[in-house]
Amino acid sequence: MKKYGIYTLFLCFIFTACEKDDFCTKEVPKTPKLIIRFYDDANKDALKEVENLSVWAAGKDTLSPYKSLKTDSIAFPLNIDALETVYFLKRNNVDGNLANNITNKITIAYTTEDIFISRSCGYKTYFNEVTITSDNGWFISFTPNSLATINNEFNAHVKVYH
Repeated sequence: MKKYGIYTLFLCFIFTACEKDDFCTKEVPKTPKLIIRFYDDANKDALKEVENLSVWAAGKDTLSPYKSLKTDSIAFPLNIDALETVYFLKRNNVDGNLANNITNKITIAYTTEDIFISRSCGYKTYFNEVTITSDNGWFISFTPNSLATINNEFNAHVKVYH
């Protein structure tokens, strides 16, 4: 009888000492990046790649994944500690002549909203009341110039025509 009491006490100790495992996996939604798709200005429905695209944030070096890139879309992070992020998108001329490079400045203003995910994953941030402005660089036009929110990390947010 004494033996069963020790086993029961041991089992109670094991089950009450266990803690729920809390791991943050890759499938957990993250803070979304701003996604831009590039389109042909002559044919508004056709994607158009940008040759030798380089991107950098104001006051920073060129983002290494976005240096001399040929792409029809780009996703870059917004600063969660500020209410505005400024990026420069430079289209390098194919012939290599630096004088032919064209830079476009894009300014994204927003408010932030932190969303709690879990203890192990922490928070993600949504961007609300988003307004986008651009100088007269190589963008012919873009749409939309305002968004209610950026809370999706999979779909394009802005269409740029060039």
